[in-house]
Amino acid sequence: MSIYKECDIRGIYGEEFDETTAYAIGRAIGGMMADKTLAVGGDIRVSTPVLKASLISGLTESGANVVDICMVPTPVFYFALKEWGFDGGITVTASHNPAKYNGFKLMFGQLPVTPEIMREIQERVESGSFPAGNGTVETMDATTPYTNKILASFNRGSMKVVIDCANGAMSKLAPEVFSRLGYDVVPLYCTFDGNFPNRDPNPANYASLSALSLRVVAEGAALGIAFDGDGDRVVFADDRGNIIPSEKSFAVIINEYLGKRQAPVVYDLKSSSIVKDAVLKNGGTPLMERSGHAFIKRRFLTNHAALAGEISGHFFFSELGYDDGLYAALVMAGLIEKSGGPFSAIAGAIPSTVITPDIRIFCPYEKRDGLLQRAAELGRGYDVSYLDGVKVDFGDGWLLVRKSVTEEAVTLRIEAKDEAVMRRIKKLLYEKIPEFDTGK
Repeated sequence: MSIYKECDIRGIYGEEFDETTAYAIGRAIGGMMADKTLAVGGDIRVSTPVLKASLISGLTESGANVVDICMVPTPVFYFALKEWGFDGGITVTASHNPAKYNGFKLMFGQLPVTPEIMREIQERVESGSFPAGNGTVETMDATTPYTNKILASFNRGSMKVVIDCANGAMSKLAPEVFSRLGYDVVPLYCTFDGNFPNRDPNPANYASLSALSLRVVAEGAALGIAFDGDGDRVVFADDRGNIIPSEKSFAVIINEYLGKRQAPVVYDLKSSSIVKDAVLKNGGTPLMERSGHAFIKRRFLTNHAALAGEISGHFFFSELGYDDGLYAALVMAGLIEKSGGPFSAIAGAIPSTVITPDIRIFCPYEKRDGLLQRAAELGRGYDVSYLDGVKVDFGDGWLLVRKSVTEEAVTLRIEAKDEAVMRRIKKLLYEKIPEFDTGK
């Protein structure tokens, strides 16, 4: 499996890439950005310091200038890019992936890199031919101005919150900011440990958040907050300890935040229909986009959207211009405090549908196109989207079949207005493609 994904670089450190690769990537990007200034940060993973040092060496030796913003959560990296207008930037992180992974999130200008740029980087690395240069390195504190801006953006609160940082990059910053704003903070896994010893750094794996749920109930807290490894994603638990699906959290934010503005809201095509319905109810324009942080962010920025969200827990805000797990957590805490009602009641007021998780099904690379074509045949007489894979809208439900970008597999998700419709859609699908019948 290549470390060069559609919009970032990611792999197993020591097996799929190492410091030599990081240096070559730096040389390649440095050549593309010669005489320009790049912000470089990194998360708390064990392999981050050595990869970051090699990356910076490569960048400067090809002529790029580097501003090292040190160890930061990814939202601080985005803040630095926007606040100081750097020509681009790289942060060393594998985001929500397990500890053995690492990688690079890239920005050229204020936009995420495209698949075409990723292919150019890969080709330059593989050619081994790099321009010579003599770039500079300086160090800058981005965390303090970021913190000050966050503190100035929110009113003080008082309710009790449990904050689960997964021992990741938000472990110091998130509890500190909430405490300084007056919240009664109960920290959970809030010490730095790049091995992530206590839970999966991916909060979209709701099963890994049982300790958060138990602590919320035990402490009588109003809200539980779970960040991913680099702090750009967040998942919430209500006052009863129930993990709230990210689509429902996004609908809550839309209802409070969008008002009646005639503004676009971007959502990923895997999202429940409750997101689109919330946007329409509040007078907005729903814009469906293919799944993936870079695709959602580019659509969000180019369409001047008020909000964007993914089921993985990324939430984007127009006043920021990027996604920020801490900012989203403060927005959620503020609207709960303002409403005076428990989060369980606020979330419970959002209509529920019947929806499956993302179901991954093994499929050899060479057979995936044929399988998607068979799925598309189910769409005769219905609306079909080919934005990313095949999505068939039956009116009272939908099914989505996509190629996995990380393995020999396809992913399947189905939503229906009730169980009877779910059974009907599954029957249609399994009759057409029996290998999808996994019993889930």
